Amino acid sequence: MTPPEGPVAGEDAEAAGCLAAVSCVSVLAKRADFLRAARARRQGTPGFLLQARLREAGEPADGIRIGFTCSKKIGNAVTRNRAKRRLREIARMVIPAHGREGWDYVLVGRPAATVERPFDVLLADLENALSRVHAQRHKEAGP
Repeated sequence: MTPPEGPVAGEDAEAAGCLAAVSCVSVLAKRADFLRAARARRQGTPGFLLQARLREAGEPADGIRIGFTCSKKIGNAVTRNRAKRRLREIARMVIPAHGREGWDYVLVGRPAATVERPFDVLLADLENALSRVHAQRHKEAGP
């Protein structure tokens, strides 16, 4: 049995078009990044909540960044970890193709639904949520 291929990095990622490359997507780790995403655009789905924001020009990170969170409302540690694994997998499959460069995305698990919802439906939910988030227009400042 051969081990699975690792992430594509550097010039190989560019040659692969970055669609199958895990290195194009980095993971959010700082609380401040999660808080900024929470104040930005939101799109709810039955299986999870998607929070998304376009990073400002002065922010140093390039590419797409994504974070995952599941509160204790989801259930015990085993259930929360399963929910996060499912969210990571749908993000791995959808974000490189449908996400946009310079955006931060946070997937927030929902009690019961994230773990129990069929996987193919979760994939479709993320694709629809991304298209809706990117279709939203910025609100213009009023007088």
